[in-house]
Amino acid sequence: MNLIFLHGLGQTPEAWDETARAMGQGGAAAPAFSDWLRGKEPTYDVLYAELRKYCAGLGAPFALCGLSLGATLALQYAEEQSERVSALALLAPQFVVPKRLLRLQNLLFRFVPDSTFAAMGFRRAEIIRLCSSMSSLDLRPGLSRVSCPVLIACGGRDRANLAAARELHGLLPASRLEILPGSGHELNTEAPEGLAAVLAHFFAK
Repeated sequence: MNLIFLHGLGQTPEAWDETARAMGQGGAAAPAFSDWLRGKEPTYDVLYAELRKYCAGLGAPFALCGLSLGATLALQYAEEQSERVSALALLAPQFVVPKRLLRLQNLLFRFVPDSTFAAMGFRRAEIIRLCSSMSSLDLRPGLSRVSCPVLIACGGRDRANLAAARELHGLLPASRLEILPGSGHELNTEAPEGLAAVLAHFFAK
């Protein structure tokens, strides 16, 4: 299976290591967003353009699995390039960015140590700029163009994203919804084996 993992904001590709190993997908692609944005304007549109460029070099069809920001990118790609995506796994997805949560997140970023951003390959200002650039993002108009099988998964303790996951499931009638009880937002690091079992079952079908 040709599978691409897209990490979340605040993560690096290594966040997928345990999940991928448990799935037997240790060689799956997991690009780094910091590499895509190096030397470029740190905005969502630029990041999405880099995803499109990356996928254009791959043999289709392929499956996408994204968490949080990675899920948003994967969903938009599946809307616009549906013929190239064989399956879609969206973990803790947001398809209409909640402006209040975004403002709170950017405020909290100001108190995060610089070393934390450096570990992600970014500067603080770049992360804040990236998040702010998503304030008007709304992927609802393109949902009807998603034609591949879709898995939507969310941690039972991820209150910020549970409602969005359930709403997206309702808007994609053929999708499958999985709630992982006891897990928070970062399913790939908090519950890698449980997530791997859910993903392996979904992709096997």
